[in-house]
Amino acid sequence: MATKTSCKKFRIGTSANYRIRVQGEINQEWTDIIGDMELTTDPACGKDTITSLVGHLVDQGALSGLLKALYDQHIPILSVENLDEKLTFNTTK
Repeated sequence: MATKTSCKKFRIGTSANYRIRVQGEINQEWTDIIGDMELTTDPACGKDTITSLVGHLVDQGALSGLLKALYDQHIPILSVENLDEKLTFNTTK
């Protein structure tokens, strides 16, 4: 079977799953800001801890609000990835 990748069409109001990586550690006191996003930390990057926030956001307004909250706390944002951007499916030839 062949694998084909297709890009999903997004609009500003489209909900999606995101992975946001930041430098530093975010604790559970942030639950009112990060909602149901899952937090994982990776202390293996030298002396700097990297925290990943993974979860569903209702639209890009929610994404923007979360990024602004991180910025307001002076937390460096390393990357933002839309996990729903590409859809992979199998095709038969």
